[in-house]
Amino acid sequence: MSVHKQLLWCVLAFASQITSGLALPTPASQNHNGTLPRDALATRAKGFGNGVPLRIMPLGASITFGFGSSDNNGYRKDIRDKIEANGNKVNMVGNNPSGTMKDNDTEGWKSYTVDQVHDKADASVPKYKPNVILVNVGTNDCVQNKDLPSAGKRLQSLLDSLYAESPKATVVLSTLLVNKDPAVQRRVQDFNSQLEKLGNQLQLQADKKRLVVVDMQSDLGPKVDDLNTDGTHPNDAGYRKMADVFYEGLKEADRRNYFVAADKVDGLADDGA
Repeated sequence: MSVHKQLLWCVLAFASQITSGLALPTPASQNHNGTLPRDALATRAKGFGNGVPLRIMPLGASITFGFGSSDNNGYRKDIRDKIEANGNKVNMVGNNPSGTMKDNDTEGWKSYTVDQVHDKADASVPKYKPNVILVNVGTNDCVQNKDLPSAGKRLQSLLDSLYAESPKATVVLSTLLVNKDPAVQRRVQDFNSQLEKLGNQLQLQADKKRLVVVDMQSDLGPKVDDLNTDGTHPNDAGYRKMADVFYEGLKEADRRNYFVAADKVDGLADDGA
């Protein structure tokens, strides 16, 4: 046998031993219709903060309450459904439940200004110790033209209280929605400028707070056509857009690793439903 033939024989023999001793990976089994099973394609979401239960307080006035929506759920059901689908247990908390949804607790108070909402928060935040607070407040200050030059200071006082009363809270603070009344809209823009300036200042401090500011007047937020006839409160489509904006804020908070477990409170389950 020539040297070349001997070498070819050795290579073929070696390859035969390898393939007989090792099994190649088999593809995922198929269903009767030839498609891959659902489990082979799906990836299960862990949820924000690696799936930490979220005890969420929606905080604000009538928009937080859900006024103007067909079911008084406002944005809360949509965002709750999104969070659950993402992998977190959710317990909405607050002293003024509203809407047809399961777990309909909220801290939304119709016609309340920043200072009045602050008073309500001082009673409810220590009681529930939320680890997420969704804040939309100030519309009534603008409608009533109430002490707008001090809006930033009054907002800061509210935020300071939230962090003092629930130190593990991540706050998602939203700007105010667009308003159909041109005079009110100008006040809203002034209010939002002070709010955004405050958010930037808090992020520059050495002891940065768990704060994300979201813009309800961005492309994602409600437009004038998404408001009810009163020109202030969203309709159902507008509330869905609010939920989308708040949800983007939660995603940003997760990217910043803000979420931590809430303090234990007797009688509060991880799932509010």
